[in-house]
Amino acid sequence: MLRSISSRVSSLVFNEPPLVLYRVRVSQIDHTEQCTASVSLFFSSSLLLISIVTKRMDNLKSLTSKKPQHCITLLFKIPYYTQWGQSLILSGSTPTLGSWNLKQALSMHPVHQGDELMWCARAGVTAGFTCDYKYYVVDESRNVLRWESEKGRKFVLPDGAKDGDLVEIHDLWQDAAEGLFLRSAFKDVIFSGSDDLERETHKLSIKTLDGQDQQDTVVVQFVISCPLLNKGSNSTNDSPKFFVLSDGPFREIPWRGSGVAVPMFSVRSEEDLGVGEFLDLKLLIDWAVNSGFHLVQLLPVNDTSVNKMWWDSYPYSSLSVFALHPLYLRVQALSNDIPDEIKEEILKEKENLNKKDVDYEATMAAKLSIARKIFDLEKDKILKSSSFQKFFSENQEWLKPYAAFCFLRDFFETSDHSQWGRFANFSNEKLEKLISEEAPHHDIICFHYYIQYHLYLQLLESAEHARSNKVVLKGDLPIGVDRNSVDTWVHPTLFRMNTATGAPPDYFDKNGQNWGFPTYNWQEMAKDNYAWWRARLTQMGKYFTAYRIDHILGFFRIWEMPDHATTGLLGKFRPSIPLSQEELEREGIWDFNRLSLPYIRQEMLTEKFGSLWTVISTNFLNETQPLYYEFKEDCNTEKKIIAKLKFSSDKSFWADQEDKIKRSLFDLLQNIVLIRDPEDSHKFYPRFNLEDTSSFNDLDEHSKNVLRRLYHDYYFVRQENLWRQNALKTLPVLLNSSNMLACGEDLGLIPSCVHPVMQELGLIGLRIQRMPSEPDLEFGIPSKYSYMTVCAPSCHDCSTLRAWWEEDEERRIRYFKTVVGSDDTPPPNCTPQITYFVIQQHFESPSMWAIFPLQDLLALKEEYTSRPVSEETINDPTNPKHYWRFRVHVTMETLLKDKELQITIKDLIRSSGRSFPGKESEGKIVNI
Repeated sequence: MLRSISSRVSSLVFNEPPLVLYRVRVSQIDHTEQCTASVSLFFSSSLLLISIVTKRMDNLKSLTSKKPQHCITLLFKIPYYTQWGQSLILSGSTPTLGSWNLKQALSMHPVHQGDELMWCARAGVTAGFTCDYKYYVVDESRNVLRWESEKGRKFVLPDGAKDGDLVEIHDLWQDAAEGLFLRSAFKDVIFSGSDDLERETHKLSIKTLDGQDQQDTVVVQFVISCPLLNKGSNSTNDSPKFFVLSDGPFREIPWRGSGVAVPMFSVRSEEDLGVGEFLDLKLLIDWAVNSGFHLVQLLPVNDTSVNKMWWDSYPYSSLSVFALHPLYLRVQALSNDIPDEIKEEILKEKENLNKKDVDYEATMAAKLSIARKIFDLEKDKILKSSSFQKFFSENQEWLKPYAAFCFLRDFFETSDHSQWGRFANFSNEKLEKLISEEAPHHDIICFHYYIQYHLYLQLLESAEHARSNKVVLKGDLPIGVDRNSVDTWVHPTLFRMNTATGAPPDYFDKNGQNWGFPTYNWQEMAKDNYAWWRARLTQMGKYFTAYRIDHILGFFRIWEMPDHATTGLLGKFRPSIPLSQEELEREGIWDFNRLSLPYIRQEMLTEKFGSLWTVISTNFLNETQPLYYEFKEDCNTEKKIIAKLKFSSDKSFWADQEDKIKRSLFDLLQNIVLIRDPEDSHKFYPRFNLEDTSSFNDLDEHSKNVLRRLYHDYYFVRQENLWRQNALKTLPVLLNSSNMLACGEDLGLIPSCVHPVMQELGLIGLRIQRMPSEPDLEFGIPSKYSYMTVCAPSCHDCSTLRAWWEEDEERRIRYFKTVVGSDDTPPPNCTPQITYFVIQQHFESPSMWAIFPLQDLLALKEEYTSRPVSEETINDPTNPKHYWRFRVHVTMETLLKDKELQITIKDLIRSSGRSFPGKESEGKIVNI
């Protein structure tokens, strides 16, 4: 280490070719240039300062820069490759650096140094100067495109600097990855109680070697912050008196941890009423600590009570992105003075609801009924308490409209606020009347306040239990909100209400997915600097110290369908650069109706519908020319087809095969090549997998070749820069809105710009072994995962490890040969030995986090595998009306008593080198 630093200093002083800081071989130094070095090491909390004083010899090159005579010159240097029209500026806390006013920030100019583009800026300062500063990337109008992700750099002028001196500051761009260990998950939880991890800069007392003239020295100050070491800066062609070289965080071995994932509703305890409850998290956290886990991951826990039926079990369709779900309320904890008759009712409901799966409707009804009885008994005491008043004051901006929405939903018996008459359009004036104390329904409004208050207290209690046990509680940020939600009612302009969100065909569903959420109006959101998003993340940060960004690809581009679609196949990316009519015509493509309307020939009808084809054509189609058809106006969308199949007077003809008829009609409707933009008829989008359609295959060869090339260009080439820019506008807002650790779910059809942007922003990706990001692999290789990832054998959107192993024999054989390295016949069942092998791979991977679904961990022990594997699946992405009701079949109390399973897991963690609660070496600085 010392020889490497000395080599670097020699390069700085003697203008050797650019070398990499701390990674220079001694052989790279011109040994005709002699130098001596004095090294002092200073440790202060997490900061390591290294001061080196180097004697310059007679053969130094002459100074080429003119030094100011009446001040000290700071020369800032940072290597950064910009795109055309971009530049860097430097802004800081002092007037010299613009006082954080970006319009007055220092402009930087680029200089090519070897293979690097070095951006430079000079500033004159006086002795004793200190400042905070940060670099920004701006366009030609000084609009900020990107900024450094950490809180900012600190600079203190080195001791000994005097008028006329040049102090050169070499920096590297601070990607967010360098600041991950300053996020609350590490700083406030895992490393809490350890030395402060904040980056600091300290004044150094510079001492020269005995007998040396201080004027004949160059002072080099290295600023290194724990806990990760990265590359340093490159050399300079100037000869300043002082260098300040800053580097990334420093740690001997990258920190790695592990966790367990389970939906809140799936947890089972001896105290719950038919579903996992927030207070059950304390048991789960205790089990996690005993097993060696540093993290507990949940699915979304926001209220989804849109339909007031089991459809609301879908946790990603929020009624409110701020309100918590009453499903997770523990009614026994509402009061210390619950009457005996209510206690008896609770015991009765516990017995009735103690089922294999969650009974969503019965559980919600029981909990709200019991909670209402307790509320009636103590509402005056609670609503007047200082604790409630504080909660109300801090949350009223979302709590008031939420309570009013719930009242109106129940009053009108629908959440579709367009059906609410004069209340369809939200206003603060109407809201205040709805929640007024004089209103006859004020008790109902207060009941919703009361429920949210107790949910807040119960989740907060579990969150604090997690923090005190050094366990990160990880939440989930859904990509969308229900179109009939509080958020779309209060903020309608933030959403494109005539559209639906989904995902193109991928591993999860070959026909694509349609989630039904309206897409976001990002232009409108930008007007108040994304206040809705910032408030949403701030609210999450009250409970969680990490979060998963659901479908992070949606922040680059979202798959958008018209709201009349029910499937996800006929979508387009938003934003995206379409194919223009002019562009297509230049390529010889001109028959746009033929390409953008369903291509239906009579032989298709006979093939799909057999003897029923005449009945189907009569009801759904018009013949436009002999043997060619088009859909009638009343059934030319997917929703219209569903309605006509259900209510047609000829329904009896197809009643016994309605689903098959529907799929066949959908196939005809989707038999197109181009999708015409509904907002601009001169713009088109290639239909996904257009080569699978007969509409495409019946074209001439020239048209096919042109459309193949344009298809590839649309999906894989022309959008990359646009999507990158879009993500760099939106994702930093999320990341800077809270101090939580952010992880992105980057599965599916992944544009090439995604992983570089995530790395740039310090976002942790997701790796599922059965869904490798490498196109040439069938199974991911955990040992080759990058550090900035979460790895897992499965997730809630796919089958469990056991189910995956047992559902496909040929794939199982390929896995056994490719991954296990055995030509033997694999066992048909996923034995504990197979589970152990797969889980061990993930523990030993380089990924920062290894997070395992609880079902996969239970498969380590034979006695927990008696349940049929099909019953352990949480979600089926191919079914938009899937019932989310899985419950673990053993209680947390039972698992806490099972020391054997806990020891097995903890031994895996310990042997993999991952951190676990109580590990002695955690958070310590490495001595050099």
